[in-house]
Amino acid sequence: MAGLFAGMFHALFAPRRARGAAWENDMTEDGPEQDPKLREDERLASLDKRLRQAKLDEAERTGQTRKPADRNEQLGNRVLSYLIGGLFGGALVGWVLDRWLGTFPWLLISMMVLGTIGGFRNIIRISNQRPD
Repeated sequence: MAGLFAGMFHALFAPRRARGAAWENDMTEDGPEQDPKLREDERLASLDKRLRQAKLDEAERTGQTRKPADRNEQLGNRVLSYLIGGLFGGALVGWVLDRWLGTFPWLLISMMVLGTIGGFRNIIRISNQRPD
């Protein structure tokens, strides 16, 4: 509490020149990590280089340096989605038709098999494509 009153007292009663001088000293052009001998363009380039390095260091520290998926990983995910999608999609359609028509396991099994066959057909089709 005493620090609050001291700060208010200083802000109200300190001479204006002293307050301005303190502020000007905080905003010097030649702050830390800057080389006053370099021209402005070179200083900006140096700042850009240090900023890029700091971003790389931060990404490495937080574990965000993972590279995006390459073409083979994307193809593997696509194959997996065809297998799972065909199996579960066929099972879902077969289950709904079985409930609606009252033929319980037959349409479920047959649509599951047809969905799996469709998934394999799509996998064979993409495996026969030429690479780019």
